[in-house]
Amino acid sequence: MNEEEIEYTTEATQRSLPRRYAGFWMRFWAYLIDLIVIFSINGILLSPFKFINDGSPIDVGFWTLTGILGAVIFYAYFLLMTKFFKQTVGKMIFGLKVIRNDAQPLAWSDLLFRELVGRFIHRVFFFMALLYIVVAYTPEKQGVHDMIGNTRVVFVE
Repeated sequence: MNEEEIEYTTEATQRSLPRRYAGFWMRFWAYLIDLIVIFSINGILLSPFKFINDGSPIDVGFWTLTGILGAVIFYAYFLLMTKFFKQTVGKMIFGLKVIRNDAQPLAWSDLLFRELVGRFIHRVFFFMALLYIVVAYTPEKQGVHDMIGNTRVVFVE
């Protein structure tokens, strides 16, 4: 069997197994670890900007250049890790992964809505961050960003 056949067989087997959805606390701790990873990456990549412009922030309209780059790194981390590994570092540590409801491979459109639109809504509108508690009460443990992206977070079996 080649790699594609093995992957297809594995996905078909996973569709037939009952899924164990990851709840609020597991996802919360995984997210905290992801924030530590992102802050570390930002610290490494953005610290050289302290030596430019005599240490003053470089303003780009309402924002600063390091603020814009930090946001790009934040969203790119979640988008690319989820696309290529189906999990972020935090999810890897806790044995979680992101899947589509129909168990098909994650498409860019699913992830753009889940990781960019969903996370943007949670981060920009403060009261929407409180809606993350929805994960604790939905039958499939979905957050608003999961509903937008038609995804689920499950335990790796």
